[in-house]
Amino acid sequence: MTIGRADITKLTYGKATVNTAIRWLPFFLPILAVAYGTTTATLALLLGLAEAAGLSTLFVGRWLDAGRERLVIVLALVTVAVSSALALVGSIWLFAAALLLLGAASGFVTVGGHAWISARVRFERRARFIGIFEMSWATALVVGVPVVALLIDRFNWRAPFIAVAIAALGGAALIGAMTDGEGNQRRPLAKADKTPITTDAWMIIALAAMIALAGLTTVAVVGTWLDLTLGVSTGGVGLVAISFGLAELTATSSSSVFADRLGKRRTIQASVLVTLAGLAIIATAGNSLFVGVVGLIIFFLGFEYSIVTSFSLVSEAMPKSRGRVMGVSNAVSTGGRGIGVGSSGYLYDRFDIGGPVTVSVVAAVIALVLLALIGKRRSDL
Repeated sequence: MTIGRADITKLTYGKATVNTAIRWLPFFLPILAVAYGTTTATLALLLGLAEAAGLSTLFVGRWLDAGRERLVIVLALVTVAVSSALALVGSIWLFAAALLLLGAASGFVTVGGHAWISARVRFERRARFIGIFEMSWATALVVGVPVVALLIDRFNWRAPFIAVAIAALGGAALIGAMTDGEGNQRRPLAKADKTPITTDAWMIIALAAMIALAGLTTVAVVGTWLDLTLGVSTGGVGLVAISFGLAELTATSSSSVFADRLGKRRTIQASVLVTLAGLAIIATAGNSLFVGVVGLIIFFLGFEYSIVTSFSLVSEAMPKSRGRVMGVSNAVSTGGRGIGVGSSGYLYDRFDIGGPVTVSVVAAVIALVLLALIGKRRSDL
C-alpha cells in the first residue's frame, strides 16, 4: 500500500496550520496577557483547558473506523477558522471559548491523519509516513512562530489569528478535494465497539500520555521563561523558536528514517533519556541564555522523537479497533497535557522553571518504566 506525495503534503499542511494555531500562543503569553487584560498564569490555565478539549476524540473512533477520516479533518480545520474569529474580538471569555474549539480541532486533525495513514501503510513502514505527517509540529516553529512574531511586530496581536483562519480554510478545501485511494473505504457507521481495550493497549496509551505530559508541561512556559528570566525580546523569541523547530524537525525526520529500521520501542527509550538530559540542563541554566537554549534544544530533540514514534505504537495497539484506540489515546494524552499545561503557570510562578521541569522528569521516568513492561509483553513492537 502506498500514499501519494500530494496527499501526504496536503494532510501535513492541514496539521501544520492547526499546530501553528496552538504553538505560537505559549511563546507570546506576555503580549496576549496585555491584549486580554489578564495574567500569563491565567492564560496558561486556559491553554490547559484547551488541551482538555481534546477529550472529544473519545467520540470520533467509530467515524475513523468507518473510513470518515477526511471528513473529520475537514470539519476540524473549519473549526480552527471559527476559533480564530472568536479570538479576534478581544474578550477573555470569547478567547477561552476559542481555545476550547481549537483544542478539540487539534485532536481531530491528529487522530484523523494518523488513522488515514495507518489504514494505508503497513506497520513495518508506518513510522516513516507518520513521521512526515508530524513534521508539521516542527514546521509550526520553524515557519509558523517566526511569521507570527513578524505579524505581531508589524501589525498587532490580532494579525496571527487572521492568518491562521485563512490558512485553515485553505487546508479544509485542499483535503476535502482528496480521493480516498487505497485503504479504508467508507462503510456504514456501526454502533460503538464494545470490545474491551486490552491491557497491552492501555499500557501503550499510558506511555503516549506520559511522553506528552513530560514535554508539554515545560513547553507551556518556554515563552515566559525566555522573556522574564532569560531576557529574550519578542523578535528574539521568534529566532529561538526557529532553533527549537529545527531541532524538532531533525528529531521528526529521524523518526521517519530510523524508527522502522532500528525498532520503534527501542529508539523511544533512547529518546526519552535524551529528554531527561535536556531537562537536567534546563534546571541548572540559571540566567544563562546559552545554557538554557542548549538545554531546550536537547529537550526538544528527545521529546519530539519519542512522541512522534509513540504514535506508531498506538496505531498498532489494537489493529481491528484502530480508530477507537487512537481516539481514546488522544483523549488520555489530552488529560495529561491539560494537567501539565494548566498547572505549569502556577508551578513557574511558585518555583520558577524548576517546577514544570520536575513534573516533566517524573512523567519521563514513568514512560521508561512503561516501555520496559511493554517490551516484555509485546515482542512485535
